[in-house]
Amino acid sequence: MVLALLTKEDTYGYQITKDIQEHFAVSESTLYPVLRRLQKNGSLTTYDRPYQGRNRRYYRITVSGRALLEQYRKEWLNYKQQVDFFLDEK
Repeated sequence: MVLALLTKEDTYGYQITKDIQEHFAVSESTLYPVLRRLQKNGSLTTYDRPYQGRNRRYYRITVSGRALLEQYRKEWLNYKQQVDFFLDEK
């Protein structure tokens, strides 16, 4: 979900949390380790921008992050098809 959000625009951690919370129950303490892991594996880069007298850290998806997202999308479709097979009421 984080990678998909970042394909639309660069944004900061708290906004990512709020956007995901509109659809799923998730806490900031859950998402920040995900952001760090994605940054560590090269899927995200960061930059700081001043905001109200302090710096706000923004996240940007990388080329390898886009490739990882595409892999996740394929895996999700495969998984969804398998689950749909059992849930389909024919």
